[in-house]
Amino acid sequence: MAIELNSVAVCFPGGVKALQPVSLRFERGVMTVLLGASGAGKSTLLRCLNLLTQPTSGTVSVDAIGALDSRRALHEHRKRTGIVFQQHQLIGRQTVLANVLLGRIGYHSAWRTMLPLPRAERSIALECIERVGLLHKALERVDRLSGGQQQRVGIARALAQQPRLMLADEPVASLDPASSRHVLAQLQRICHEDNLTTVVSLHQVDYAREYADRVIGLAHGRVIFDGSPAELSPAMLETIYEQPGALPGGAKPRVKPLFELATAEE
Repeated sequence: MAIELNSVAVCFPGGVKALQPVSLRFERGVMTVLLGASGAGKSTLLRCLNLLTQPTSGTVSVDAIGALDSRRALHEHRKRTGIVFQQHQLIGRQTVLANVLLGRIGYHSAWRTMLPLPRAERSIALECIERVGLLHKALERVDRLSGGQQQRVGIARALAQQPRLMLADEPVASLDPASSRHVLAQLQRICHEDNLTTVVSLHQVDYAREYADRVIGLAHGRVIFDGSPAELSPAMLETIYEQPGALPGGAKPRVKPLFELATAEE
């Protein structure tokens, strides 16, 4: 599921411009990392992709759905959008399986979710748990797991939605380096194996270089870089993190046209 932002901007109360007008397209099978310092606009851009943050202007469109301008279109889009949160957002006293089954709620009516879900749903959840290497923990309480394991449960829950779009907002911010690499490697593998449109916000340059197919650099709510990890020069990184006003030598932002970004087929 490719998704496209058309002149999307976000201005918060008080006139704070969290995101300057931006037009971007995210393709299937591509793991895109949003890179930038705190407050650069990464989370705002990410949240616009499923309208958790409503754009002040511009439109968000999804292939096979169209513009997300109706309740029905937005429900269909969110049903197929998996989200991995920074703070896990799990129910600690519940088992791994119970938490992952929450990813299936969007496929049932409100009254149906009050009853035990069908056995077929448990099979889907267990398959997702196995994919993140935690099948042996399926019946264990989540609050007894390590931080890295909890984040993998979050990935399994997102996978249970059978998503076409996967969003991860600073998913390794609270993890040690070994756990961080494990989580990001799993997101990368799932992105490529399932041909998912995947967007991850990070602030660690090394992880972006190692796991991203595409990097979008932001500073002060502006997209100032859009390219491959190999194109991230020291000068560009200084611009992203230390010199948000202008690029070295007065150069224009390194942003590719939309047609150059079509790297995966529908």
